Amino acid sequence: MRVAEIFRSLQGEGRDQGLITTFIRLTGCNLDCRWCDTRYARSGGEDRTRDEVLAEVHALGCRRICITGGEPLLQAGELLPLLSALHHAGYVIGIETNGTLDFRPFQPFASICMDVKCPSSGEESDLSLLAHLTGEDSVKFVVAGEEDCEYARRIIGEHPIRAEILFSPVFGTDCRAIADYVLTQDLPARFQLQLHRILGVR
Repeated sequence: MRVAEIFRSLQGEGRDQGLITTFIRLTGCNLDCRWCDTRYARSGGEDRTRDEVLAEVHALGCRRICITGGEPLLQAGELLPLLSALHHAGYVIGIETNGTLDFRPFQPFASICMDVKCPSSGEESDLSLLAHLTGEDSVKFVVAGEEDCEYARRIIGEHPIRAEILFSPVFGTDCRAIADYVLTQDLPARFQLQLHRILGVR
């Protein structure tokens, strides 16, 4: 598989925010979001075998894994055997995905965080996938302003979502205004800032 990087850090967002996590960032993405903060993962990287990835993950000594990108599900054929091996070795696994590819084959091994693309991103997710999220999963709206917030509120209202809902302001935007929106609209969502961006870590 094509790997951009493997590293150990604090999880900056999602349900596991603040927890020590080993990140496996895979190369390649099928979208080009305007506010993407990992453009370097769109290309390059190195080819690694499953066993090479497992050895590096084991050496980092953390039992919590985040598979991210880019868009990791683009490498489904190689990712599934890796997930199976990690799962059976007792790792707790989460996958961050942009909501354009079917994640159901991965759910037996990992929780899913589906990032629903809002208008400011310039991209769109497949909203039909929301129906397949479970209570073990999460759905994240990265919002830059009122238009994105209104879009997210409409999606939440139109789709029965069993997963935890997360609202995360684009780094550098008016966080207080977005927090106020969540409050005034009484949204069933967890508001969170991108911890890794605040701390200046990967």
